[in-house]
Amino acid sequence: MKYYLAPMEGITGYIYRNAYEKFFHNIDKYFTPFIVPNTSKSLKTKELRDILPENNNKMNIVPQILTNDSEGFIVTCKKLRELGYEEVNLNLGCPAGTVVSKNRGSGFLAKRDELDRFLDEIFKINDVRISVKTRIGKDSPEEFYELIKIYNKYEMEELIIHPRTREDFYGNTPNLEVFKDALELSKNTICYNGDIFTTDSYNKIIQEFPNLNKVMIGRGLLANPGLINEIENKNTIDKKVIRDFHDEVLNNYLELYKDEKNTMFKMKELWGYMIYIFSDNKKYAKKIKKSQKINDYKAAVSSLFLEQEIIKGAGLFSENF
Repeated sequence: MKYYLAPMEGITGYIYRNAYEKFFHNIDKYFTPFIVPNTSKSLKTKELRDILPENNNKMNIVPQILTNDSEGFIVTCKKLRELGYEEVNLNLGCPAGTVVSKNRGSGFLAKRDELDRFLDEIFKINDVRISVKTRIGKDSPEEFYELIKIYNKYEMEELIIHPRTREDFYGNTPNLEVFKDALELSKNTICYNGDIFTTDSYNKIIQEFPNLNKVMIGRGLLANPGLINEIENKNTIDKKVIRDFHDEVLNNYLELYKDEKNTMFKMKELWGYMIYIFSDNKKYAKKIKKSQKINDYKAAVSSLFLEQEIIKGAGLFSENF
């Protein structure tokens, strides 16, 4: 099985990726949070910093691009190629309202003629491999059967499918019936993405689709960074490893920002996921959230690690945050 880390805006930047690689070293491809093309000759400072090769040593990085403008996509590909990247990913899955309102991300799925023309233009690029991350439709699962006809016209590196519509956002459950049809209909290789939160949820997907050989995991890995090791080796992550991983992320954010406020904002975002694997976590979650000073934050985290345990088999939504 090949494991991919899903891009999570604001969380899975190079600070997180480097820490994850240092402690776990089991991701086949790291997909970056999306880059939005611009008209300048260079990438924005924040975007450039996140994908600079020197900030992503010994990792297989795939930059993700969010746009409905083929020229912008092609120009951005050239910028990325100059940095040494040979593969990029097109985001057709983001459900955020600000993205969809501009017919980008999953909003682009409703403009099938425009999408087809866009893909026809970008797949003329011959020096960069292109993968596509998609939802199954904007408003209805039935849209997928027209979308797959479009996707099949193009030779993709792979088609990563999150089997929800934009309207589902992250609610309901992934539509496995449509995903099953996708496996049969697609001329491109398929990667599954969606709601792999625990070993049990992973096993259910594999039992349903035994020939699947690629999965992308996002929220599940943020909640439990040891999830892949748990899947592969049935070992619950050691609490000391989680603590060391946390401290690596924290210290590198402090070094980057030189600012307590921004660092704590980032760490609190991460705890919005990771708190779920700890026993009796609610009061600790509140302390972490309410922390205003870095010393208060560190004290809240230390008490959690000292007083609580990691629950075997736990994952996102195991407890209410």
